[in-house]
Amino acid sequence: MDTNAQIVDTWNINNRIHLYMLDAIPSEALSGISASKGRSVGEQFAHIHNVRLMWLQSADKALHETQSKIEKPDMLNKDLLRERLIQSGEAIATLLIQGLESARIKGFKPHPVAFVGYLLSHEGYHRGEIGIILTQSGHPLDQKTSYGLWEWGSR
Repeated sequence: MDTNAQIVDTWNINNRIHLYMLDAIPSEALSGISASKGRSVGEQFAHIHNVRLMWLQSADKALHETQSKIEKPDMLNKDLLRERLIQSGEAIATLLIQGLESARIKGFKPHPVAFVGYLLSHEGYHRGEIGIILTQSGHPLDQKTSYGLWEWGSR
C-alpha cells in the first residue's frame, strides 16, 4: 500500500473507531453531560461531524453539498449520528485522496498530511471527552470497548 493510501486508510480507521464507540453507547447515554457542563455525548458526535462539514464547505463545495449538518433536535438520534458520521467520513476520505494527489487542501496550511493530523487530533480530543462524559454521567464504556478503541489493526 503506498503512503497516500496508508494516510487515507488511517483516516478511515479513525472513523470506524468513532462508530465502534457509538455502537457501544446506549441511546439513553447520548444525553449525558459532564460534571463541568458543556456538550452532551450526542452533541460531541454531532460536533465532530459538523466540523468535518465546515472543512468540506471551505475545501470542496461539491463534496459539502452531499452532506447534511446535524441539528440540535437530532443530536440524540443514534442511527442518524452513525449515518452522518459514515457519510462525512467518506467525504473527508475523498477530499484527502484529492488533496494528497494535488499536495493541497484548499483553506488549510501547510499540507494535506498536516490536515489529517489536525483532524485526528481534533476528533481524538472529543472522543476522549465522550469517554469522560460517559463516566461522569454514569454510563462508562465497558472494558472491552475501552481497550477496543486502541485496536487500530482490527478496526
